[in-house]
Parts: sequence; structure tokens; C-alpha cells
Amino acid sequence: MLALSRRKNESLVIDNHIEVTVLEIRGDQVKIGISAPKEIPVYRKEVYLQIQEANKASADHSGLEALKKLL
Repeated sequence: MLALSRRKNESLVIDNHIEVTVLEIRGDQVKIGISAPKEIPVYRKEVYLQIQEANKASADHSGLEALKKLL
């Protein structure tokens, strides 16, 4: 993991396409802004993990249904 220090209104750029900017710092909370192309999805990690779990459950269920149809 790369750890960087940034101040309010400072940014970093990822792969020439994604810009992350520190918008506000209040106590232990940091507000960031992310500019990325529309084709690159950006999720909070907890939402991303929920999507992954839902996709896995769907794939597992679909596979089970396909096997039932074969029998």
C-alpha cells in the first residue's frame, strides 16, 4: 500500500485517468472527491463487497439451476 500525505485541495492522479482530491478535513473524517471516466466504476468498499457477494450468490444459484435442468 502506498501512503501519501495530502492537504485540503491537493490531489493525486492514478493511471492518468483518475484524480482523487482532498475536499475537506474535519477531525478524523476526510471528504474526498474522485474524478474518473464513466466507464470506470467507483464504489465505497462496503458497497463493493456487497456487490461481490451478490454476484457470487447469483452465480452459485445459476449454476445449481443449470445442473438441475441437466438432470
